[in-house]
Amino acid sequence: MPFSLDAELSAVLAAMAGDTTPEPLAPGDWKTWRDTVAALYPALTADLDRPEVGHQVFSVATQDGARIDLHWFTPLGVTGPTAAVVHAHGGGLVAGEVAHFAPFIARYVASAGVPFLSVEYRLAPEVTGSTLTDDVYTGLTWLLEHADELGVDPARIAVMGESAGAALAATTAIRARQEGIDLARQILIYPMLDNRDTPLAPHLHTFSADLHTLKNTAWQLVLGDAHGDDTPATIVPARLEDCTGLPPAYLEVGELDAFRDETVTYAQRLWSAGVSAELRVLPGLTHGWDHIAPGISAHAPVHVRRVTILRSL
Repeated sequence: MPFSLDAELSAVLAAMAGDTTPEPLAPGDWKTWRDTVAALYPALTADLDRPEVGHQVFSVATQDGARIDLHWFTPLGVTGPTAAVVHAHGGGLVAGEVAHFAPFIARYVASAGVPFLSVEYRLAPEVTGSTLTDDVYTGLTWLLEHADELGVDPARIAVMGESAGAALAATTAIRARQEGIDLARQILIYPMLDNRDTPLAPHLHTFSADLHTLKNTAWQLVLGDAHGDDTPATIVPARLEDCTGLPPAYLEVGELDAFRDETVTYAQRLWSAGVSAELRVLPGLTHGWDHIAPGISAHAPVHVRRVTILRSL
């Protein structure tokens, strides 16, 4: 039986496209993708219910002397010490900002009762190499340093991200292991984990060709001349040879997502290293489906599972 797109998601995508047929993303064209994300996300979230949560912004110094913002989202009426999540937004490493994802973060915070620290990490091509992960790791260490005043239990901190943000969450977990920091969990939603240009399966071209192009463009921008087989795992998590000692993982991806196979492979490598990992491959769904169509029937049970994971921290 051939793969087919979820019928409700298909209807949403058709309505969004209208009578237009978008041009495929050109290799190397990160600017068009950044502009597309900047225009798309405000439209996607305009009609979403936005639960009331606390929101503070902290400006902190990075390892290289720059400054980034850390957005602290807190549930109302919850007192510490609580678990907490260090979050990295999606956007293909070249696009996106915390504001785009804030409504989705607020829903997690309100539903799970767990605060989120979302990192406004710098983007490629303005920064390259390990800088993006370094920024997210700065958020983690800042949260640990301020755990008492924020009412956070340092033993119950997770990292979480979507797409490219999930790659940064995974590399932050790898970095934390190197530094002797024990994390409670890594939550990787349709993660972009591998820089290798593996050919896209023919049945995925209709649904994920642009995503595959973006992935190759983004990793090339981030890695430059280091885009080969010796790429460090502190930048590209799929390059990690030994997953022993990483935190338990929750991995989730659609079966029509260009990142499906690398997500499954990463879960298998975690299992082989004795790391507990829950893997969910969602039938009929593509990349970013939950942001594009949060009202479809498939969303409610998936959201409940994510919230359950957050509550278990």
